[in-house]
Amino acid sequence: MPFAEAVRIAVASLRTNKLRSFLTVLGILIGVSSVIAVVAIINGLDLYVAERVLELGTKSFTVQKFPDIITSASQWIEMQRRRDVSIADVEAVRRGCSSCSEVGAMVATSRDVKFGRTLQRDVRVMGITENYSRIGSIRELLAGRHLIRDDVDNARNVVVIGADVMDALFGMTEPLGRTFSIDSREYRVVGVADRKGSVFGESQDNFVWMPISLYLKYYGSRRSITIQAEAASMPVFQEAQDQARVVMRVRRHLDYQAPDDFNVETGESVLELWKSATQGIYVATLLVTAISLLVGGVVVMNIMLVSVTERTSEIGVRKALGAKRRDIRRQFVVESVILSIFGGGLGILGATVFAKGLGAVLGNIMEADFVAPVRLWAVLVAVAVSSIVGLVAGLYPANRAAALDPIAALRQE
Repeated sequence: MPFAEAVRIAVASLRTNKLRSFLTVLGILIGVSSVIAVVAIINGLDLYVAERVLELGTKSFTVQKFPDIITSASQWIEMQRRRDVSIADVEAVRRGCSSCSEVGAMVATSRDVKFGRTLQRDVRVMGITENYSRIGSIRELLAGRHLIRDDVDNARNVVVIGADVMDALFGMTEPLGRTFSIDSREYRVVGVADRKGSVFGESQDNFVWMPISLYLKYYGSRRSITIQAEAASMPVFQEAQDQARVVMRVRRHLDYQAPDDFNVETGESVLELWKSATQGIYVATLLVTAISLLVGGVVVMNIMLVSVTERTSEIGVRKALGAKRRDIRRQFVVESVILSIFGGGLGILGATVFAKGLGAVLGNIMEADFVAPVRLWAVLVAVAVSSIVGLVAGLYPANRAAALDPIAALRQE
């Protein structure tokens, strides 16, 4: 039997049993679309994290008491024993890091902000040096000015606020020159920072910047400070980190073999940690969703076995008219492969729609642009796997059909 004839007969048989064919295709569709959609969402998350990390600046790094991510309770206990990073450390790094173009500092806490009867809760109150906004990704202003060196030197009661604080306290009125209170202390607004949106649903605009000297005066100097630094250029980026590390180790009198009792963090280290943390989840999720493809294969095999039972008489007639075993086998294998390929094609369409829809939902939740790209390799793998599943699932029913005795088959009604 020519292959084209086998395809024609298979298509005619599938059209005769439309509901059964649809249910079979549905199983493959769900399996294929699940695999492609999972790959798209995870790739979207990777892109999202990478973009947010790059916003911190490719040449910037921090020196801080704790690492950005703590992975165990024992590590947390160990980190608590570390010495705080102080203002004196900031000045030492500024003097000792010749490869740094900027060295600043930041320290933060959470407070409620009040203007008249209006209260904005859980505002990130940050004490910063005057160059903080120039390190990493430059933070532009909607209005007013940044903090300057004189503000820091004289601990002036002036602040730069985020757009969320401006909206909550002042609404449509002019914020510049207005005063509001934090812990019953008055502060005057001299600038409003540009909007940056949210990261994983956490707003980047709900903050107050004040001179770090003023912050330490009101909230105590016994707080660990984060040193913010930026290398003069990418070729000296590693050298700048090494210089900062040497300064900190010398100030803490650490032996040559003793580990650092502080952390130097970069955007690259955060990305590496993110990828290592999510790699296992990625593989496990793909394996779980791949089970749905296996279930689809079982469905195909089950339907083809039912088809063999129902068409026993037809098989007997074909064999009586001279059809060989390989012709019967080819007919049923082609039917199962057609079902799987058709289901795989619909799965690609379904995965694209699902990934875009879920991406839009996640974007709304995180209040950011979120793209879930459908990868070509995932599409090719899913289609190839669905075709193989159809082929394998069709072999046993096809062999069973080909092995039927034509006389016994003709006797069966």
